[in-house]
Amino acid sequence: MHLDRILSGVSPLADRPPVEHWNPRLSGDMDLVIQHDGRWVHEGTPMVRHELVQLFARILRREDDGDYYLVTPVEKWRIQVEDCAFIVVSAEFKRDAGEPGLDEPGLDEKNGAAQQRPAGTWWLTTNVGECIALGREHRLSLSRTPSGDSVPEVNLRLGLAARLGRNVFYQLVEQGQQQGDGFGIQSAGIWQPLGCLDEMASGEGNGSEGDA
Repeated sequence: MHLDRILSGVSPLADRPPVEHWNPRLSGDMDLVIQHDGRWVHEGTPMVRHELVQLFARILRREDDGDYYLVTPVEKWRIQVEDCAFIVVSAEFKRDAGEPGLDEPGLDEKNGAAQQRPAGTWWLTTNVGECIALGREHRLSLSRTPSGDSVPEVNLRLGLAARLGRNVFYQLVEQGQQQGDGFGIQSAGIWQPLGCLDEMASGEGNGSEGDA
């Protein structure tokens, strides 16, 4: 199947397509797999054109049956996703206006005491370039990877989610704090869990290998 044909009716220059409003009949199953490390593989061959992957990511949705579909106004193809559809590859903390302190609060390296954490928001970027703010609309939650580890994911849109990459996970853990038997961060005034202390102590939950 020629992938470019599927995108012929979708403008690459427009804002995000209104995929939620498109309801064509199922065209069939496509031999396309999004692997757990974020790679897209079509008919056994990795897709190396990042721009093409980004375009397909814009027309991807997950439906109530739990399956993933590439959708255009006239076609709908079911694909396979091994874990979350995307991976978070970078994170940046932005302080609220007027807040003093460091951009990434954490432990005082001199005496190990916790610094006062300024109010602000963590911004996450996925492997397809989508940027979201952790907060009330986009929250971290713990779920199991195919290997059985408990690793945070963040909900995006249309039933889709992104798994925290390993480097991002460690970055957030360095800025985290304990709350009860859990461990996490505050972002936009909302608690965002990174894991349970007992599982983290045992080595579980160290992020997806996609950006390792």
